[in-house]
Amino acid sequence: MDIASKDPALGTKPKAQELSRWKRIRKDYDLYLMLVPGLLFLAIFKYTPMYGLVIAFQDFTIFKGIQDSPWVGLKHFNRLINNDQFFDVLTNTVLISVYKLVFLFPAPIVIALLLNELTKMFFKRVVQSVVYLPHFISWVIVSGLFINMLSVNGGIVNTIITKLGGSPIPFFLDPGIFRSLLVVTEGWKEVGWGTIVYLAAISSIDPQLYEAARMDGANRFRQILHVTLPGMASTIVLMLILRLGHMLEAGTEQVLVMYNPVVYNVADVIGTYVYRVGLGASDYSFSTAVGLFESVVAFLLIVTGNALCKKYLGRSIW
Repeated sequence: MDIASKDPALGTKPKAQELSRWKRIRKDYDLYLMLVPGLLFLAIFKYTPMYGLVIAFQDFTIFKGIQDSPWVGLKHFNRLINNDQFFDVLTNTVLISVYKLVFLFPAPIVIALLLNELTKMFFKRVVQSVVYLPHFISWVIVSGLFINMLSVNGGIVNTIITKLGGSPIPFFLDPGIFRSLLVVTEGWKEVGWGTIVYLAAISSIDPQLYEAARMDGANRFRQILHVTLPGMASTIVLMLILRLGHMLEAGTEQVLVMYNPVVYNVADVIGTYVYRVGLGASDYSFSTAVGLFESVVAFLLIVTGNALCKKYLGRSIW
């Protein structure tokens, strides 16, 4: 029921709503000024470089530049579709992304729920600091750490396996293990950092809801099930939709520093393929076509994920 339409005293709109758009901007100009650095960053580093996408439709050469390179239409996209190697790369990308989505997306939620149940603040802060820390270590260092730990020659893991009577396992050279290795190393590095968003979502839940649940006889598990998880639902949906947008990324930097020619057949993803073709073979137009394909698919995944969440869960980001 529209209360304002029934009560003449409440029927007038607030003064702020009567102001025109420009008057509202002028009124809150300081807030809009804070947007300027972010908008400039997006314009300079995100949108301006998009002009370079036109070389996906050219036979681009450095010496002729974008202006004088010949236009070839969809030639590079046809080459992309008919390239068997690219479909192997696409398969690897999707499989690695699905593994990471299935195993790593729920992990920060579980850790955030467990951290929220800790009552000793000192212990909670220590645990938070320990799980956050790996996020600040570069993939180059993380790769070096795991290579040393898993090395066949003196690595601590293979030393333990050998002492237990087993045979050393070449983790970084075994195509059957390498994808699992990517999932485990990314989990170690990023899962703790991912809990920050969910802990923030939990902190915004009204404490009175927990009190009401306790009065109704709900134990800790039921409080998580009926209060905490519903309170986090919108954040979980948002993070899931954003995660879908990175499905074809699959951790390019991670793969690039960890893989080797022995595991190319299971580890080469779109990002590393673009790097090898674009810089290694100087085929800039084809690598740009691959990158554009990846961006378009990511956009479609975000739109589709948002539509599905809106339809089945009643929540969406727009």
